[in-house]
Amino acid sequence: MSQMKTLPTEEEISAEALKIWLEEEDSLADQIKTLIGDAMQDFPDEDNKDEAAKYAAEIARAVITDKTREGHLRIVKAYIAFHMRKNGKWDAKQVSSTTPVDITSFIIQKCGEKDKGCEGKKYSTAVSTRAALTYWYRTIRLNESVTEWKIDSVTGQCFGLPTRSRHVSEFMTGLEKTKAKAGEVSSARALSLSDMHNLYDCCFRPNATAAEMRWGITAYLFAWLLLLRFEEVVRLQFESINMIPGTREYFEVQLSTRKSAQTETTPLTGSLFLKVNKHGAVLKDPICHLTLDLQNLGYKSWTMYGTHSFRRGGCQHRIKNKGWTVDMVAAWGGWSQVEAITMFRYFFSPKDNHEFMADYDRNVPKRQRLE
Repeated sequence: MSQMKTLPTEEEISAEALKIWLEEEDSLADQIKTLIGDAMQDFPDEDNKDEAAKYAAEIARAVITDKTREGHLRIVKAYIAFHMRKNGKWDAKQVSSTTPVDITSFIIQKCGEKDKGCEGKKYSTAVSTRAALTYWYRTIRLNESVTEWKIDSVTGQCFGLPTRSRHVSEFMTGLEKTKAKAGEVSSARALSLSDMHNLYDCCFRPNATAAEMRWGITAYLFAWLLLLRFEEVVRLQFESINMIPGTREYFEVQLSTRKSAQTETTPLTGSLFLKVNKHGAVLKDPICHLTLDLQNLGYKSWTMYGTHSFRRGGCQHRIKNKGWTVDMVAAWGGWSQVEAITMFRYFFSPKDNHEFMADYDRNVPKRQRLE
């Protein structure tokens, strides 16, 4: 007698939803510098305004010495000064169980509603703030994990980055929904079929090198068609590809490397995708040049796309253009039962319904929407 499958708990679903949100935020890494630069008007330089500002500038500059991080520095100074004005004994370098609350209270002040005494800044300012504070806590906690946050239930000791805590993540998702209802569009838009055609044209431009073409559209297609995270794409090995005897139309891709997968006499080994410079030298840390390609194509909203846009767009392509059912997409993407529940955000989002963005998810009667 087969065992009955148990339904996922609310806790499991919530945890998976936060995991997906963190992945999407992480996929915007290439745009963070631009987002922070655009948000600088929301953080005026006030080094000499009062003692709190002077202290904040002094301690922030002592830690952030990278001259290219001026935007991060400005936000961190504002964060420290904000809390020093509330509590003169507040320690900017101390991390405790209340640090996530410190982070969200500052973001509330910047992005909360004006009629509630806040500044009413955009969601992109909240994303920039979280990114800058992630850099701050990563800098002062060099030996801590950059992908998690946990508190020892016995000692109360904190590990990881507070910006990745459940409290901050849930707050950010809530803020994103609030801003969306107000007509504001956030980041991580899906890449559609027409976008992929445009990227193809960009990658196969007349002056593109063979290495650029290999890295560009092929890596893009692997992420989009196979619903992969981009970090999964760049980790693929030649051994991950299994040529099927008797056909040139299809091949198998295994995310886990299999040394026996090759059928060629002299099998190729190593990374499937390599980013090389114009001299042919392999770069050790391959990155996605999606945003650069989108800018070259004239996309004004290029900051709305991240590496996770491939996975989101690939899901929508299967549903909208290929006629797949949701369960087929779930199976193709290799989602677990819990992941399949939360992946609905890949299919339906105000960020991807371009023609309906202004009215999506607002408190508007359904009859009015259909007219």
